[in-house]
Formats: sequence, C-alpha cells, structure tokens
Amino acid sequence: MLTLSNISKTFNKGTVTEKVALNGLNLHLAPGDFVTVIGGNGAGKSTMLNSIAGVFPVDAGRITLDGVDITRLSEPKRAQYLGRVFQDPMRGTAADMQIDENMALAARRGQRRTLRWGITAAERELFADKLKMLGLGLETRLSDKVGLLSGGQRQALTLLMASLKKPDLLLLDEHTAALDPKTAAKVLELTTEIVEEDHLTTLMVTHNMHDAIRLGNRLIMMCDGRVIYDVSGEEKAHLHRADLMAKFEEAGEDMSSDRMLLG
Repeated sequence: MLTLSNISKTFNKGTVTEKVALNGLNLHLAPGDFVTVIGGNGAGKSTMLNSIAGVFPVDAGRITLDGVDITRLSEPKRAQYLGRVFQDPMRGTAADMQIDENMALAARRGQRRTLRWGITAAERELFADKLKMLGLGLETRLSDKVGLLSGGQRQALTLLMASLKKPDLLLLDEHTAALDPKTAAKVLELTTEIVEEDHLTTLMVTHNMHDAIRLGNRLIMMCDGRVIYDVSGEEKAHLHRADLMAKFEEAGEDMSSDRMLLG
C-alpha cells in the first residue's frame, strides 16, 4: 500500500541550523497494516508523515501509494488518497462551520464541486449515524458550530472525518498528545474501532510506549531519520517497555529529556 524508498530531507541546508530530518528512510506497509511509530525527539517521525502528506518536497527518494508514484504530487492532490489527524485538535476542523458542514467537506474530499444544494437529508441521516458511534451525543447537534465543542470532541470528530471516505492511508500524528488521559483513552478506543472496521492502512506516531506496544499489528522505531527497529506478530505481542528502552540505549539515544518517559 505504501512504500518509502531512500527518502532524504534536510532543512536549512548549508546554514548553521542545518538539520538532517530523514536520512535514506525505507519503509513498506502492506494493505491493512496498523503501524505505530515511536522515536525520540527529532527522530524524524512527524517529518516522515509530512513528507507522505506532501507538506514539503523531499530532497531524494520515492513515495509510492497503492502503486502510484506520489513523490511530486502537491499536498491538495494527495489529500484525496489520505486521511490525517493532527496533534492539535483545532487543526482538523473549521470552527465557524457547523458539524454537518464539516462532515460534508470531508465526504466530498477529492470530488468536483457543484452548485447543488449543500447538504441533503440523506447525508444528514448518514452523518448522524456515523456520529452515534462516537458516543458523545453529537448526532443531535448537527447544526452546532464546531468551535463550541471541547478539544476531545473535536479530535473525535476529526478522526471520523479523516476516515469517512476510507482513505488509502490514515496518518495519525500524536493525535491524543494534547488531550487529558481519559479523553485520550476514548479517542484511542475509537481509533482502534474505526481502523479495524474499515480495514484502514494506518501510520500512528506516538510518544507513549505503552500505546505503541498495545495498538496495531506492527511497531517501528525511528532514530536519526531512519527506521532502526521493526517488529510485528508474536515478537510484538511479547514486547515490553523495557525492551524498547534497551533499543534506545543500543542506538545511543539520550532519553533523559524526552517526554516519552512520561507516557
């Protein structure tokens, strides 16, 4: 489903602030893979997701999604293939628009716009059915402005919107990091339900080692812009936090100031 071949990205090249973010990164995801991504500060996790999403061009390498080379496609053109949830709950929705209007935008991703009536009765019924699975009572508040929702409600809505069109690839960039523990647990529970129900190929970046081990069928660890550990199946099922810490030590990672230890 996704192949990253020898991807490189350096920021501020040739200056005193030069930073090699991705260094010959190689990664392959099979259809239906739910991969958790872990790594220290500056390991390249978010840069990898931004590269896949087309936020900036890569310096070298090739990105293939479902057999299509998307390396040089613009961010808007890639949007029809991707769903994404950001760390900031405010980034995934339009605060001044209604809940049903936000969902309509998500439902029309990648389609041509017309001058037809905005949202049909059938679509509102569909949106209400989808919102019921969140268990937040939003199905009765379709005409409410999204800006009135809490951060957790907005993040749950963003997750639903990102998966509404069943994207080829779902990108989750520390999507529970800004939430309180109880709300984060609820959003992670919804994440698992949505990914499993729709069989979505998913990349989830997290700083929480427990979540990285518990969720998904595969775990990768990044360091210095490349994958240094890739585990799945029975080996992942028997993985412990201490095992990950040992891998970080092997890689020479100083975790003393990393917020991953607080997870």
